[in-house]
Parts: sequence; structure tokens; C-alpha cells
Amino acid sequence: MEPSTGDIELSPPERLAVLYAPRAAQALWEGFLLLDRRLADAAREGRDPLMIQLRLAWWRDRFDQAASEWPQGEPLLALLRAWDGELPALRALVDGWEARIVGDDGGAELGRARVEAVCALARLSGVRPDETVRRAAAEWLGLEPAGARAPILPGRLRPLVILRGMALREAAGRPGGPFRDFLAILRLGLIGR
Repeated sequence: MEPSTGDIELSPPERLAVLYAPRAAQALWEGFLLLDRRLADAAREGRDPLMIQLRLAWWRDRFDQAASEWPQGEPLLALLRAWDGELPALRALVDGWEARIVGDDGGAELGRARVEAVCALARLSGVRPDETVRRAAAEWLGLEPAGARAPILPGRLRPLVILRGMALREAAGRPGGPFRDFLAILRLGLIGR
């Protein structure tokens, strides 16, 4: 079993963003966000590269199997079972974290893998990922500068709208705080921009 990494939780804005997903897609979003955090923790700088590779190899092995073959008892794997048709996107996420830490690509592979994971999430949510979805994901992840206009995304991808909007607020240095963040999330969740 992959060594314990402690309690990994979503931030309050991430938890609220997940709640804006259709009920059937909430576990998809939660699993994706928690997995990315878990992989970031497993691959954090300062750890021995061999230990990083061992931790990531456990996840890679899981995503090379069908979800029905996964071990029971790992709550994150339980959340990720619905990704069974899109497991290559999760495996690429593992590879991206490994390349960022022990490779020399500067995080480019990780950026591409995260965008592709969001596209897989869109497909799992019943949305065909197009250039607008890719651009919104890239802007959320800080891979591209924000466009002059907020992308218009289907309601099923409202978590992406919220995550993108909150990341852009933070990058712009807008005053935050729980109340202002809540109002921003409420606006993004209800209006979509």
C-alpha cells in the first residue's frame, strides 16, 4: 500500500466548487482534486527522488489496472472508481508529477496532464471538451494568461469556472478573506463568470 501522507483535504473554496457540480459528478471532482494534492504531497521537493518514485509507482500501478481490481479500504481510490473509463488521464497525472520532480521538463508534462485530466473530467460529466474547456483549465492552472473575457462553460463544469475565477483573483492580488471569497464563489457559481 502507498505510504500514508496524512490527512489531505480540499480547501474551503475547492469544497464549495465541488458542490456546484451536478450531484453525480461531485465525487469525480473531489477525487481529481484530492488525487492532485496527494500526488503533490508524495512528490514534494526535498524528498529522496527514489522515495518519490516509489510512492508514485503505487498510484501508477493502480491506474494501470481496472478499477474493479483496486484494493479496498483506500477512500481516495473509492472516489476515483468512477474514472474507470478515463484512467489513462490519471496515470498521465502521476507521470507528470514524477517528471516535474525527478525530470527536467520544468513542469510542462504536469501542466499538460492536468489539462487533459480536466478534459477527461468533462467527458465523464457528459461535456465534450473543446478549446474553451482547455483554455479555462490552463488559465486555472496558471499555464496561460487569462483572456480578456471569461470563457462560457456548460453548467456541468461550474467547478472549473469557480476554480479558475478564484485562481485569477489570487493571482491578481485581490483582497481575500472568507467572506469576500464566499461572495466571489457565489457569484461565479450562480452567474458563471
